[in-house]
Amino acid sequence: MQTKNPLVEGLLNPSSYPEEAGKIEIVQTQISFVFLTDKYAYKIKKPVNFGFLDFSNLEKRHIYCEKELVLNRRLCPEIYLEVLPITKTDDLLKIGGEGEPVEYALKMMRLPQNRIMTQLLQEGKIDKKIIDNIAQIIAKFHQETQTNKEIDEIGGLKTVKFNWDENFTQTTKYMCQTLNPAEYDFIQTKINNFIAANSMLFQSRIDGKRIRDCHGDLHSGNIFVTDKICIFDAIEFNDRFRYSDIASDVAFLAMDLDYQGRADLSAYFIEQYIKYSKDAELTKLLSFYKCYRAYVRGKVVSFRLDDPNIKPDEKAAATKEAQEYFRLAAEYANNL
Repeated sequence: MQTKNPLVEGLLNPSSYPEEAGKIEIVQTQISFVFLTDKYAYKIKKPVNFGFLDFSNLEKRHIYCEKELVLNRRLCPEIYLEVLPITKTDDLLKIGGEGEPVEYALKMMRLPQNRIMTQLLQEGKIDKKIIDNIAQIIAKFHQETQTNKEIDEIGGLKTVKFNWDENFTQTTKYMCQTLNPAEYDFIQTKINNFIAANSMLFQSRIDGKRIRDCHGDLHSGNIFVTDKICIFDAIEFNDRFRYSDIASDVAFLAMDLDYQGRADLSAYFIEQYIKYSKDAELTKLLSFYKCYRAYVRGKVVSFRLDDPNIKPDEKAAATKEAQEYFRLAAEYANNL
């Protein structure tokens, strides 16, 4: 924990919760605090602005809490419960209290952390039956989720190019730290050449209604495998990261499985997804979007190096992890 935060300190008090809370645990990310009680998880957005994400004022945090609730009910309706105001009376914060809100919390059912797919992969507990189930869920989700002219416009080739240019710009500072200059030049050249040569392919994806309001962050760290599979934490903070070709969603999980040494499950996932979606054309874009997803992961992990609160050993681990993602991105680029 960093310097004391009055909101965080207040919500470590069990009296702040609308039910018997038990022991409260806290999980922190770059953009949120998650308070875990015996039965529930309360997610609170940090007042940050990274340009592509703006939670800088209370109104915006409220709007994005509500949006996160709606988007994630598409795949986990029984997990995402409600958005509640946090009020303050005297020195006591109260979730769901009366009066003027000082903050907002997204209330969710708490799921067992040991059932996150990433951990289960490391334990060898993910088999083809589970992968097949996930492929069915995602194919059905992509078939049913929204598509329209606005989504086509935002998720089209112009945005794809913009996102890549943004990635290249934001990673120049990590040259010779996490990113090899030769890899950077190689990936940039291959990507720009692929985009220039395949405008008709990208247009055919629009014509085929393959640009959808997707999940946007579809990797094993956002999948709970219990009696029922729950795919959670869809991106709410920026439509251009979610309005995309369904191939980009598929490529993210496939890349994640490759990264974790399970290329066999990655190939099987793609095979089963194509069977259920009837979208064989996406194979023409898989290396492109796998490269994108690996590169973004390398970039995001590199951001940790800028955190003054990160410990030297954590910084070293982040450097190694980012290097691995960038190397994987170069491998995918080599297939273009």
